[in-house]
Order: sequence, then C-alpha cells, then structure tokens
Amino acid sequence: MKKNNSSRNIIIAVTIVIVIILLVTFSAMQRDNNKKSLPGQSQTNNVIAKVDNVVKAPFRLLESGVKSINNLFNTYTENQELKKQIDKSVSLEAELASQKAETRKLKEQLKLNDTLTDYDVINASVINRSPDSWQDVLIINKGTKDGIEANMAVMGDKGLIGRVIIAESGSSKVELLTTQNQNTNHFPVMIQTKDEKTAYGLMEGYNSKTHTLIVSQLTSVDNIKKGDLVSTSGLGNNSPEGLVVGEVKEVKKNKTGLNAEVLVTPVADMYDVSSVTVIKRLAGKQEVE
Repeated sequence: MKKNNSSRNIIIAVTIVIVIILLVTFSAMQRDNNKKSLPGQSQTNNVIAKVDNVVKAPFRLLESGVKSINNLFNTYTENQELKKQIDKSVSLEAELASQKAETRKLKEQLKLNDTLTDYDVINASVINRSPDSWQDVLIINKGTKDGIEANMAVMGDKGLIGRVIIAESGSSKVELLTTQNQNTNHFPVMIQTKDEKTAYGLMEGYNSKTHTLIVSQLTSVDNIKKGDLVSTSGLGNNSPEGLVVGEVKEVKKNKTGLNAEVLVTPVADMYDVSSVTVIKRLAGKQEVE
C-alpha cells in the first residue's frame, strides 16, 4: 500500500513539474510573440520589485553610511596632510624671511666696510644678547686672539653702536650707546653744520623716551640745526675720528644758554644687530706698545 502511495506521489510531482515547464515555455513564447506580459504577470512583477526595494533599502542605507564614513576618514587624513604641508610652508617662509634679513644686514655691513677704508677693521658676529640687558650689552665671536682690545669702537649696519668693554680670547663684550650706565661709553663727538662750522662735545647718555643720544659740553650751539651730521671727533684717543654716529634731531637750550644739549638720532639700528665691525685704529697708524 505504501509502495503505491509513493509511486503516486512521484507521478504527481513529475506531472506538476512538466506542467510548470510547459506554462513557463508557453508564457515566454506568448511574451515574445505579443511583446507584452501575460495577464497578472505585470502585477506580479510590480509586487516583486516593491518587495525587492523594501528588502534592499536597509542595505543601501548601510552601504551609503559606510561610504560616508570612509569619505570622512579620507577627508580627515587629507586635511592632516594639508595641515602638515601648510605648517612646513610657514616654517620655510619664516626661515626664508630670516635668511633674507640676515643677507640684507650683511650687505649693509659690507657697504659700511667699503666706507671704512681708512681704518683697520675686524668683522664679527653677535653670539649672545641677554634680554635683561638688551639695551646695554651684546657678545661677539671675536676676541684678543683676533686683535680686539678694550675701548675699541664698534660699528653696526650704518654707524657707531658702542665700544668693547671686555676682550677675552675668543669673544668680547660690547657696551651699546643705548646703555643706561651713565658713567661709561662716553664718546667725544663733533657736529658738522651746514655752514661748514664744527662744534665739539661729549656724547654721554641715551634718552629711552625719545630714542636719542644726548650730546652735552658743546663748544657752541649757535649754528647747529636739525639734520646736521654727528661723528666721532677722535679727541681723547678713545676712538678714531670720523665714525658716523647720527643726525641732530633737536637742540635744547636753557634760559641762560649754558649747559645746552643736542639730541641725536642714531643712524645704526641697535636693536636688530647680527653682525658688527670693530674699528682697531686708523689704517697705517701703529699700535702703541
């Protein structure tokens, strides 16, 4: 009995498969001939498409989210690389600006040296400048082994900036004209007036408010005018004659006409100093043994 039921089931299954194959074949033939779907097939396809969209929607959202996150990480990485390049570019620009400034200073120093042919000079670089004594002292990389001695005048990019106060073997300490020490660094100077008159005096201080050097003990102030050239006089043997100091900014007289002062604007930059020229002596003049 069981054997008959099994055979019947097989026959029924084979019959169903054959019928399905025939229906599919017939449907395909009809679609090809009529160029349109069979009745009910279009609705079935629409239903299947909607179901497919509903099923795939979460996967599309997930794929879109993964792509967005991936793009975000890529953008972050690119931004980090760009930031590194920008930082490097800024650093290079700063270095280039510093090198340009140093080159400009050296060119100015060379131009100054061309005007100092009447003097024996020593070129040196600034190696230290303490913030707490910025206006007073700087250290250069030349010393006694290079022929530098105390009291030698020191020139900046355009004119006189100070004097050597301590000379050691490989370095020297230079006191600037802007020092607040009123007891040192005095230079005898002369003022050449427009009418070819010469007044002599002593540079003995610095006014930090007006950024001017103070010249007093003048032999005369009658002909001194704003813009007159001030240079070292060579008197007292503390410095050679003719080193440019600055230009007259103002003549200050009191009621009696005595103790007049001349304020002088320095021609040299004493705040941004990277190289200097030390004046040993007038060319051809022998050192005192």
